[in-house]
Formats: sequence, C-alpha cells, structure tokens
Amino acid sequence: MNTPSMAKNNTVAKRQKKGINSIVIFIIILSIFVGIPVWLLNYQSQKSGMSMGKVLQRKFNRTTTTDSLPGGNLNTNLVGEKINFLVPRPIGQPFTEPPQISNIVATDLDNDGLLDVIVCDTKNNTVSWIRQFPIDIYTETVLVKDLIAPAHAQVIDFDKDGDNDIMIAVLGMLFPSNDKIGSVVIIENDGKCNFKKHLIVEKIARVSDVRAGDLDGDGDMDLAVAQFGYDDGETRWIENLGNWNFKSHILQNLSGPINVEIVDIDNDGDLDIISVVSQEWEEIYCYVNDGKGNFQPKLLWGSNNEDFGSSGIKICDLNKDGKPDILYTNGDAFDYIPPRGRPWHGVQWLENKGNMNFEFHRICNFIGSYSVRPVDIDGDGDLDLFAVSAFNLWENTDSQSFIWIENIGNNQFKKHDISNTPTHLLTLEPGDFNNDGLTDFVTGGMHTYAPFDRMDRITLWMNNGTIKKSDARSEIR
Repeated sequence: MNTPSMAKNNTVAKRQKKGINSIVIFIIILSIFVGIPVWLLNYQSQKSGMSMGKVLQRKFNRTTTTDSLPGGNLNTNLVGEKINFLVPRPIGQPFTEPPQISNIVATDLDNDGLLDVIVCDTKNNTVSWIRQFPIDIYTETVLVKDLIAPAHAQVIDFDKDGDNDIMIAVLGMLFPSNDKIGSVVIIENDGKCNFKKHLIVEKIARVSDVRAGDLDGDGDMDLAVAQFGYDDGETRWIENLGNWNFKSHILQNLSGPINVEIVDIDNDGDLDIISVVSQEWEEIYCYVNDGKGNFQPKLLWGSNNEDFGSSGIKICDLNKDGKPDILYTNGDAFDYIPPRGRPWHGVQWLENKGNMNFEFHRICNFIGSYSVRPVDIDGDGDLDLFAVSAFNLWENTDSQSFIWIENIGNNQFKKHDISNTPTHLLTLEPGDFNNDGLTDFVTGGMHTYAPFDRMDRITLWMNNGTIKKSDARSEIR
C-alpha cells in the first residue's frame, strides 16, 4: 500500500532521474557539438602535418571573398613599351585537333651541344623528344606512349651513369578525378638515347609533378612527388633503395599539390622540398629535411582567397642576396565552367628573409598566369621575368599570352607585352637554341576550350638581339 510519503519519494526520485537524463542528453549533445569540430581539426592537423592551433588559425584567416588582391609593397602598375625581340616559329609534329601540351623541357638530351625540347602531350598521351640536329633542324620522336595525361617531365641523370634520364609525372586523367589512376615513370637512357621504361609507383592519386634529388643523404637519387588527386591528393617522397626498388613516405594528405621543387632552402647542407597546394587550400609549404630524409612541414605562405588559382612555383634568387626565393604564379581557372581568368591572377615573389621567413611581394597582375621564368634578358646584371597565360580573356584580341617583366632596379618591375598569339600558353622554358649568346624561349599550348582561332602546339621564340641594355633599362621617377 502506497502512503503519501512513499508517493512523494517516488515523485522526487522520478524528477531526479529525469534531471539526470537531461544532464546526460545535454552532455551528449555538447560532446557532439564540441567533439566533431575537434575531430575535424585533428583530422586536418594529421593531413596537413600542422598543429591543431595552426589549422584553426588558418581557418579563421580564410575568406570566401573572390575579388580580393593580395598585398605587397611593389608597384604593380608599371607598364613599358612593346619591343619586338622574339620571332616565333612552330616546331615539332603538325596537329589537326586542338593541342594539349602540359609541360616542356628545354634540354640537350643527347649531349651534342644543341638544345632540344621534351614534350608532355596530354592529347596524344605521349612524352616525345624534339631533337635539334643539325642546328635549326627539329625532328620529333615519341619516346614513350600510352601514358595517360603526362603532366610534367624532368631531365636528370637519375642513375648517375653519365647520361640523361627522364622523370615523368602521370595524372591518369587530365580533368579532376578521385580515382587512383596516377603514376610515376622513369625512362632510363642507355647512353645512346634508347629508353627503358620503369614504373616506380602506380594506382595513386593523380600525379602532377615529380623531381629527383638525394633526399636522405645516401648518395643516390630519390623522388619528391606532388599528387593533385581531387579530394584526396598527397605529397610524398620516394626513397631509392637501389636496383630500381623504392619505398614511399607520405608527407601530407591535402588535395591539390601541383608543383614540388627540391632545394636547400635553409642553407643547412641538405635538400628540402617546396610544394604549392591549390584546390582545398592555396598555400606554399616547405618540408624541412633533417639530412636523413625526416621532414617537418612548415607553412610558408597562404592566401585568404580560396579561389586564388595557384598555378606554379620556381626557385630563384631574384634579388641575388645568396638566399633562394620562390617565384609563384596564380592563374589557374579550371575550377570554372567555362574556364575564365580572374582579375586577381598574377605573378608573385616570396623573398627569403632567412630563418624560414618569407616576405610576400606582388610583382604584377596577369590574368591566367603560368610558368614564370627568370632570365637576364637585357644584360644589365639583374634578373628579369617571363610568364605566359593559359586563361586570359581570349575574346579580347589584345589579351596577352606572353609577357616580359623587366627588372628596373630597387626591387621594382615593369611589364611589357610580347604577344597575344598563340593563346592558351601553359608552359614556358628559356634557352639559347642557336648558340648565339642570346636567350630564346619555347612554349606549349593547352587548348582545352574555345576560342580555337590562334592555336599552336610547340612554339620556338628566337631572340633577334633587338633588346640592348641602353634600350630597355629605365628608372622609376
């Protein structure tokens, strides 16, 4: 029989139980709201190799503003006169469909004293050799075929036998994909320019770049690899175990790596890896080497514009202070349909201030900017810059595809037009092709979208000697 006191006690007990249940539910909800962000931060931390605090800091620093231009202390509005000092001519095989050249290398592959051109062709899925022999006569030969969308090649004596081998990054598909279709291939030279194919790694996220260097200090060549992927890219280094055996080491699991460079950036006697990441984050990283192949990631610079369009880097001591700097272009527009350049595209310089600190400088605006290359074109002792555009506003026939950025001293630059045709230039390399002491250039066209009225596959730009120091050099007033 229930007494009033027993009923009261039951009511209190029920209220207490209900209160406890409410507290438990609150704690569970709070744990979810707190736990999921913490888990995501930890996940991003593990992917990027940075601390959770650094990840949180960069998230708060990001913005979705797409019309912002980066800061810097250079005058980006200086424009110089056009000087017609480069004479273009097509070389290599003819084409019937819009060509798609992803990368070219100016190199003397056969060591005969004449520069040749190595071509990554994503339309034909080949890597070919445009040999110059005799001088001014160019003949193209396919070195390796059935490489689906080769993205980049590096010519280097990988096996240290005295001849030039070729490292090849293979996307597996030109356009975005999460499939594990990427690979790294080395074609080994027998000394007579007969090449044997070695498949180093396959069935990985789409490979956009590969470079060779002794990363663990054991005397042989290892590899640094950028894997763009799509949502699941990576940066790795591949250890050379000898006898064409290799071991992979993952450095970072962010999507969007497009370039890697191997350089002793901190001047400590070993080789570090510089990587530029687009897609998920528009950032430049250094993987700092301890000399034995152990790397610590360091974020050198990042844009707060998630559509900044990183398109490549080049290591260069631009101000000749003895410290390697980073030249950096942002001109990618493949994220847009149709692809179209953006007003914040351009050329940047990350000045090495020492102690792994880099100062950002905006050098010039250039829509669709790719492949910045340093050359002292006017012989005045400083480095000028050249760049091409893959995504300029081609419906306007005044939109330039090739420019010269003159170094006029005091860390200031002046932009000169070179040409508006051919359009869609993705890749550029300098070299003295006729051995006259003047720098010439070679470019490759990536014609993946209209208009298709000013096309070329491989263009050789011969320097006619018009530029002289007295003609080109000007002072800031």
